[in-house]
Amino acid sequence: MTADVLFPRLRVAIFVDGCFWHGCPDHLVHARTNAVYWDMKISSNRARDRATDRMLQDRGWTSVRVWEHEDTNVAALRIASLVRQQSLAATPGMTAAR
Repeated sequence: MTADVLFPRLRVAIFVDGCFWHGCPDHLVHARTNAVYWDMKISSNRARDRATDRMLQDRGWTSVRVWEHEDTNVAALRIASLVRQQSLAATPGMTAAR
């Protein structure tokens, strides 16, 4: 469990997940060679991802998952919006309306 980008003060962890390794529901192409092994590996990765997200949430962190196929501008705007919200919430006297 290593985040790709961290905002420690705001407790935001960003993960960029590969479609194959993390079992993207839209783009996963099942391996033809050693299919059982790879299906188990990907299932294990997905379970680990869910456990990581729960653990982070239990510790007060926000976990963001970005698929490798996502438009980078859309993903960046989503992350920037979340980081801005968290930053405003963490700053006394600031509100999201600003």
